[in-house]
Parts: sequence; structure tokens; C-alpha cells
Amino acid sequence: TTVGPYQLYGEPLVAACARTGTDYVDLCGEPAWMAQMIARYEGAAKASGARIAFSCGFDSIPFDCGVFYLQQEAMERYGQPFSRVRGRVRTMKGGFSGGTMASMLATLEAGRRDPSIVKTMTNPYALVPTSPGVRQPRGDAVVHDEGIGWSAPFIMAAINTKNVHRTNALSNYRYGRDFTYDEMQLMGEGAAGEKRAKAALSQARMQMALLAFAPTRALLRRFALPKPGQGPSKEERETGAYEVLYVGDMGAGASDGRTLRAAVSGDKDPGYGSTSKMITEAALCLKDTPRASTPGGIWTPAAAMGETLIARLQEKAGLRFGVEN
Repeated sequence: TTVGPYQLYGEPLVAACARTGTDYVDLCGEPAWMAQMIARYEGAAKASGARIAFSCGFDSIPFDCGVFYLQQEAMERYGQPFSRVRGRVRTMKGGFSGGTMASMLATLEAGRRDPSIVKTMTNPYALVPTSPGVRQPRGDAVVHDEGIGWSAPFIMAAINTKNVHRTNALSNYRYGRDFTYDEMQLMGEGAAGEKRAKAALSQARMQMALLAFAPTRALLRRFALPKPGQGPSKEERETGAYEVLYVGDMGAGASDGRTLRAAVSGDKDPGYGSTSKMITEAALCLKDTPRASTPGGIWTPAAAMGETLIARLQEKAGLRFGVEN
């Protein structure tokens, strides 16, 4: 289903699928709603055999599967996973989705009514049954990574990081219990990269301040923001693209040389052109996934389908996964 905001329209379908044993995929990037659905329906899905997979679009397949891919490479080369992975969005070209904006506004309004939603949004382990208790990078300030460059906060990190940690938990902590992950938007190297990163942070804070204030939010919704169903033109969808860098190592301060870089790229606009292919292939892949390996429950894309989904995305959806060094 692509009908969102899911917090407004999604629960009846999730409940019906969980009750009847029907498999389900969506494009949800609303972690507070997802946490509620897990609490309410995971038991029913396990009992009925329904495989429910949230976040099967740009949120969060390239990120969830990108970390999975890098960790698979680490296991093959070093015999153990990386304890630290940094995700850095190199490029992202495409129009902004009206549906994504509607979901963001619905979450802001829900957070004003219920402070627990704000707590969920800021908790990296919000979708994990039991928190490992490892302090995670905040991702809300400009950072400089040696050998990578300057980065600013990435708006989709709030959902993607939670799905990555849920994959780790659902996979019996295949990334380790000391695993840390953060996700940022790469702005370049040197003084120019630092300047761009600081400017991007200031702009993001200003935008969030305007959206958080009800009167300005209402004006922006009426006159400036895309409406649900609105999005990039056909040309923008076809000429869009994105690429995400993943850098894995054995933790801050590690000097044993065990490090690796991988990249995930898509050949269309992330929000529509690529997402439409990702959710389609995820649905078909889940259909073909044996229940013995993925029984009923509420899953992430990587935990449910893993290497099989990655292979399918490369063959049919225009994504590329590869090691850089």
C-alpha cells in the first residue's frame, strides 16, 4: 500500500493483514506509527503467518540494505561485522513528494498532541524490542569525518537509522550489540564543504522552526508545500538519481586497518521513480521468500529478504551495490 500518511489511514489494513495471514509491504517513514503497529499487531502477525514489511521505498531500502550489504562484505573479509558504520548521502536529485510532506506534517501535529511521539522520534532504538544500551551518534550537528569530508544532518535519518537497528535486532544482532550507525548528508571537503554543511544546518533548523509553529505551518501548507499526489514531473523522475556511501570500521580509534567503503546508487528520482520500482520488487521478493526463513511477523526489508532482495533490486530496479576499495 502507498496510501499515507499511514498514521491517518494505515492501521485498518495492517490489522486486517495481521489477522488474516496476508503479506504486506508499504512505503512508511513514520516511526512513531510503526512502533504502535509493532506493539499492537506483531503478535497477531506471528500467529497468522502474515509477513508485514514496512519502509520498502527510499525510506529505507537503500539504507537498510546498504548496511546489510557492507556487513556481509565485512564478514566475508574479516570474519566479523563492523562495529561502526557511517552512512553519507553523496547525491540526491529529484523532486519532493507531497505525500512525504503530508506525513511529516501529520507527525509534527501528532507530536504537539502527544509528547511521547517526540520521544519516539529521537530514540534510535524505538523499533527494537530491547535496547542494547549503546550510545548512538545524534546526527543533529555538522560533523567532519577524516577521509570523508563535512556532513550536515539528513532529514530521513530519523526513520532509516531506526530500521537499521531493528534489522540488527531481528537478525539476532548480526551486526553486534555494540554496533553504532549514523546517517548524514555529505557536503564536501575543506573550507567550502564546512561552509556548505553549516549553511545546510541553518536552513534545516529554520525550516523546522517554521513547520513547528502552527500558523506558519498552515500558511506553508496552503501556499508553498506540495500536496499529497503532487510530485516531480516525468522528466525529473527520469533524470533523478542518488548515491549513498557507507564506511565501516571496528570503532572510533581503531587502527588495525579493517575498514571498507561501499556505495548504493539508484538510477531514478528517489521519491517516485526509484521508490515505485523498489516497493514492487520488494512485494514480489517477499511473495517468493519461504516462510521457513521469514515467518510471520513485522519485518524490515533487509531482515526479511536480505541478499535475495539486493540481487533482485540490482537486476530489476536500477539499484547498484558495490565495494569501492
